[in-house]
Amino acid sequence: MSEINDPTGGKHKRPWYRRPVLMIVLGVLAVIIIASAVSGGGSKTTTTAAPAATSAPATPSPTATKPTAAPTTKAPAQAAAKIGTPVRDGKFEFTVTGVKAGAASVGDQYVGKQAQGQFVLVTVRVRNIGDKAQTVADSNQHLYDAGGRRFDTDTMAGIYANGAGSQVFITPINPGNSINGTLVFDVPAGTTPTTIELHDSAFSGGTKVSLT
Repeated sequence: MSEINDPTGGKHKRPWYRRPVLMIVLGVLAVIIIASAVSGGGSKTTTTAAPAATSAPATPSPTATKPTAAPTTKAPAQAAAKIGTPVRDGKFEFTVTGVKAGAASVGDQYVGKQAQGQFVLVTVRVRNIGDKAQTVADSNQHLYDAGGRRFDTDTMAGIYANGAGSQVFITPINPGNSINGTLVFDVPAGTTPTTIELHDSAFSGGTKVSLT
């Protein structure tokens, strides 16, 4: 430690905080601290977050109105022709001339056929309205009852009903000519036939005749 002179003639050491070197160091540090505080405090930059963009309120879309479908009007079903009225399908014109239900058998005392249920006999005239020969076949004709059940012809019974020269069993008809024959259907006993569907071929649309 540094010594100081005592007025009384004795020597005393200086306290550590009064040493010259220490005082200089402390002074320099004080200057640095003050300068740093002034420069840092005066230029403080405040960062402010930009306000969030406010989205415009969604405009409610008008309720979509579904177009009202125009009511569909079904064309009235075409009424089936009556017995005696000519109808056409393809190259043939058909005319139903009569109907008989409830026959137990067809044929004669020598040859014939017994019905499983009962026979319905439909007499028909077929005319070729085309410009070339066309073959009529009994197997292309169908009978319906009130329940919508379809019955096919009994070809063998038809042959017995029409005789040896059956007119509606695979018979070719030239243009302008016509034939008459009987279509025979074997149906359950008590069945009431309501409609017959007539075709010029197995692939035609057919035409209907009411039997009631």
